[in-house]
Amino acid sequence: ILETMTPTSFSSFRDRLETASGFQSVQFREIEFVLGYKRKSTLAYVKPDFPGYERLQQRLGERTVIDHFYDFLATRGAQIPADLKNRNLSQPNAADERVQAAILRLYKSSPEVSILFELMTDFDEGLQEWRYRHIKLVERTIGAKKGTGGSPGVPFLKESLFKPIFHDLWAIRYQM
Repeated sequence: ILETMTPTSFSSFRDRLETASGFQSVQFREIEFVLGYKRKSTLAYVKPDFPGYERLQQRLGERTVIDHFYDFLATRGAQIPADLKNRNLSQPNAADERVQAAILRLYKSSPEVSILFELMTDFDEGLQEWRYRHIKLVERTIGAKKGTGGSPGVPFLKESLFKPIFHDLWAIRYQM
């Protein structure tokens, strides 16, 4: 519905949303944290008494999908470096050339695993496309105004654009 609204139409009820915004969607932040896209700074926009705040704090220190992906790679013979296994869980995941080498070997030697890698890449691409569409929706409805939940709006949203979840799967594309 929002995509069909003019900025004037959206502005006519925006104030009634008060602090309600996608930014404060604890569920979406939780999904980001579980996937490995952790930005502790996002907690600054969620009040400590807001439902789900404590759950986000907890998720910030938990293992992510990437950590479980490393476990999977290990079951396929990949040597996951100790510094990745013992990393600070509150930090976002990052690309690692050692993991990329293991993924490349599996791509070439295990067709069933390569299908999984492609599905993971599809998921990641879809998430990035969704983020782009969301940014365009926000630009279309409020332009450069502050976000409804108090975030900087479009500039904040753009920080997550082109930030893949599965860094290593993207990094090896040129080597295939």
